[in-house]
Parts: sequence; structure tokens; C-alpha cells
Amino acid sequence: MSARWLHPAAWWIWALGLAAAATRTANPLLLGLIAAVATLVVMARRPEAQWARAFSVFVRLAVLVIVIRVAFGILFGTRVGTTVLFELPSVSLPDWMAGVTLGGPVTAEMLVIAALQGAQLAVLLICVGAANSLASPVRLLKALPAGLYHVGVAAVVALSLAPRIMVNVRRVMAARRLRGRPTKGLKAAAEAAVPVLESSLDDAISLAAAMDTRGYGRMTAVTPKQRAAQAVLVLTGLVGIGLGLFAALGASGWGWALLVAGILMSVGGILISGRWVPRTRYRPDRWGWPETVTAGSGILAAVTVLAAGPDSITLPLTWPTLPLAATSAILLAATPAAVTPPPPVPWEAA
Repeated sequence: MSARWLHPAAWWIWALGLAAAATRTANPLLLGLIAAVATLVVMARRPEAQWARAFSVFVRLAVLVIVIRVAFGILFGTRVGTTVLFELPSVSLPDWMAGVTLGGPVTAEMLVIAALQGAQLAVLLICVGAANSLASPVRLLKALPAGLYHVGVAAVVALSLAPRIMVNVRRVMAARRLRGRPTKGLKAAAEAAVPVLESSLDDAISLAAAMDTRGYGRMTAVTPKQRAAQAVLVLTGLVGIGLGLFAALGASGWGWALLVAGILMSVGGILISGRWVPRTRYRPDRWGWPETVTAGSGILAAVTVLAAGPDSITLPLTWPTLPLAATSAILLAATPAAVTPPPPVPWEAA
């Protein structure tokens, strides 16, 4: 299979599908399996680019989230369970803070619940980090519809923040190493903060200048009625999507109808607004069967876990099991590591 870039939307659909599955299960085996699948695909299909090295940052952030969640559980968590491991000095709180504890007995059940709740958010961050490492932010912006171009710029800039910071950090640390200065410890981090901030500001100024040179923000003539119609469609559609998701997650039959209606109205507003934003695409990414397999595997994992219902934490705690359907769907989400084309090397991408 010849090397080429996979469509960035396929990577994001795949990652968001795994993230949706992670938010609907508290089974530590399934959460670990989702994290392992995301890591495997990243290791197999991560391109040789500076922005693609941000995955390790998200993994460290995920571990930090679990540690913080467990620490908060020890200090302020609800005292549940009977297996007391140790006891902290407790502080009496006023009546208006009923339900909140500070200190007291720390049980094994409480630590397990805190770790599982932190693991859900940690796996979500790993999935987002996988998408950041596999999909180029620039190609993602190029693939967006014209109606979402302005929103897409803000989203892509926000999503590319971590990769750009890591590029600047590595460049500054390499310069410090060449000058014989320390590159580890709090002192080194404090001394490198100003050069990293300066480099980030230079990148932002360069991006703004490039966007202005290319005529970003120019629009064709739009009448007030057209602008009002587009705004009403998009805003009403977004409200419908929000209400539909809330009702659908609550197992309400009319919620799905409202969700579909909101999506259709939002798409209609986006298509109308796209007619006012003249755009051209140079060498657009094509959508082939590898993209379909990648996006479909992520959607299948999300649908399978969602169909099984929310897997909540109950007491007494029992050893988790691996449900066959959810496990098979999550394992199938690892197929992009084998069926997708490898990314081009830098001199081929040029």
C-alpha cells in the first residue's frame, strides 16, 4: 500500500468514537483496552512530524488526572465501603456543606471508585491525544466545509496548542543543552518559560499575517435576511441537538427525533453560510475505503458500548468481566493500524 495522508476527519471520527465508548463504561478492563488500542494505532501510523509527538504529553496528563482524582477522593471524597485502609484527621464542616467531608477514614472502595472515575477522563484525553498525533491540524482545517471555516480555525488553533508548545519546548531545551545549561528541574523550566512564550507569540503573529495575506475573513455580499435565516437555522439546530442528546441519553423516544431534526437544521444553516465564503482547495484529501474502515471502526465501538447501557460503579465492588460484544468492537477499532496507508515521510510529503 503506497504511502499517503489519511483523511483527517476519519481519524477524528475514529478517536471520538473510542472517546464516547470510554465515557459510557466504568469497566477498568474496557477502559484499559480502549487506551491500548489508541496507543497501538498511534505507534503504527504516527507521522514523522513535530506536531505528532504530542501523544506523550496527553498520556502524562492522563496519568496526572488519575492521581489528582484519587488525591481529591482521599481528602474530600464520600466515605463509602467498609475496608478501611487508614484514617486521616477529620475537620468538622458547617451544615451548609452537608455531603462534603474533609479527612476521615479512607477505604479501599473509595480509592477504587476515585481511580475509575479518573480513568474515564484519562482515557478520553488519550483518545483526543491520538487524534492530535494522527491528523494534521492544517489538513483538518482544509477539509472542513466552507460554512464551518471560521469556527474551524478557532478549533484547529486550540487543538494544535499542545503540539506547538512541545515543538517550542524541544527547541528551547536543545538550545540550552548546546549552551551547557541544565534542561531538567524546576529552575530549568522557569528559565525556559519566557523563550517558549516568546516563540508561541511569534507563531501566533506569523499565523495572523499569513491569514491576512491570503484574504481570510473576506465574504461575499450578504443581505440581512440571509444572515438572519442562517443564524436562526444554526442556533435552533444546535439547541435541538443539545435537547435531543439529553433526551436520548435519558431513553426518551422523542429525543432521537429532536436530535435528527436539530442535525438537519444545523447542516442546512452550514450549507447556506458556506455559499457566502469563497474557498478553493489545493490537492484535497480523498476519502477511500481505508477512511471508511477507520471511521466505521470507531463508530462501531461507540454504538456497541452505548447499546449495552451505562456501566456504573456499584457496591460491593466485584471483579470486572469483559463483555464479548464490547470487547470485539473495541478490538476491531485497532484495524486502522494495519489497513490504513502509512503516512509519507517528510521528503515525500513535500
